[in-house]
Amino acid sequence: MKFFILFSMLLSFIYASDATIEVVKKVDSLPSLAIEDASISYDDTFKLRFFKSIVADVNVISIFNVDRHHRQSAFNASDVLRENKDKNYVLRYKMYEDDNAALNINMILLNKNNVVFSKNYRVRKKDIYMFVSHAMAYDINEFMGEPSVAWMKRKVIFTRIIAPKKSEIVIADYTLAYQHTIVKGGFNIFPKWANRAQSGFYYTSLDAQKPTLKYINIKTAEVKSIISSDGMMICSDVSDDGNTLLLTMAKDGQPDIYTFDIKKNSYKKETSYKGIDVNAQFMNTKEIVFISSRLGYPNVFIKKLDTNEIEQAVFYGNSNSACSAHGHYIVYKARESSNMFSENTFNLHLISTKTDMIRRLTATGVNEFPRFSKDGDAIIFIKNYKGQSSIGIIRLNHNKNYLFPLLRGRIQSMDW
Repeated sequence: MKFFILFSMLLSFIYASDATIEVVKKVDSLPSLAIEDASISYDDTFKLRFFKSIVADVNVISIFNVDRHHRQSAFNASDVLRENKDKNYVLRYKMYEDDNAALNINMILLNKNNVVFSKNYRVRKKDIYMFVSHAMAYDINEFMGEPSVAWMKRKVIFTRIIAPKKSEIVIADYTLAYQHTIVKGGFNIFPKWANRAQSGFYYTSLDAQKPTLKYINIKTAEVKSIISSDGMMICSDVSDDGNTLLLTMAKDGQPDIYTFDIKKNSYKKETSYKGIDVNAQFMNTKEIVFISSRLGYPNVFIKKLDTNEIEQAVFYGNSNSACSAHGHYIVYKARESSNMFSENTFNLHLISTKTDMIRRLTATGVNEFPRFSKDGDAIIFIKNYKGQSSIGIIRLNHNKNYLFPLLRGRIQSMDW
């Protein structure tokens, strides 16, 4: 019996941090949180818009059972509202406009009528209120001692298809509440952030005779052509230091993977296969993961950059056509139906190169273009279901998914 207990404890230590094993947190076991709006400026429409934003953000950090009722109170009230007396926590905030028309928000977090955390925020324009909401949720998460959700404050960049061979490149927050179109006109696809600071991005322009990779400096609006290639030209990933790109080019008639050195303005061919090699992603500085048809159908493979060694990474699924990596974890898209008369189902799955575990992350629709957050805490993806595109967020360690629909157009590709 002692051996069995010891063995069970050992297994729990081995798998405690394995994201491929589902972590289920029952809603009833989470502390409850209510939100009180003490705003003294702005109309009811804007007040409700901000309230919905903070409810969504606090839900996404996944550490509270959030009450969705919009209730108003006085900011300096000594007691929480009667309806909230049984809640573990109450988030109270006051929005007001100053003499410069800037949006100010004072926020306090109460526990049993005691203020346990407070912070003030200010932004020049109220139309970027969602970034204040994201910052508030981030700060509350930090105060509660939870793993960082810094990805909430990062921007998403995506291509929106608005007509045949016409697109826009849009910078947004992860909920799509904020959207700024930065590239208009023509057919421009596959945007990719150029660095962690998100000060520039690459994208593929299909308006010239050859597909061309371009770079835009967001601060200066400078546009620069990087490299062109017949047939195909896609930047699928950028190294952490921003100096190396992973490209898919078809210089020899077949798409292969190349590394491109930004400083030297030179490229190196990494794969040579008379088929399809695409969508390479860095696993670390020495290994990449990519999609290849070398088994007769699309599947996920790993290559060591300093050798020609290539190995199969995924052994489940018949059409695995997109992937992303973070350390030894790989998330990939797999076809799970074969219907001739309606849309097929494509789900996302998570594997670890260190175990045989497989965890399915989605259940319905076409789920594609998965991308890990920089810290590996979350996965962002595109979901197409019943004619609508959405941005999806998967909280791996909380076993929760969240969807934010795009109201106009269809998302072709995106980066985080």
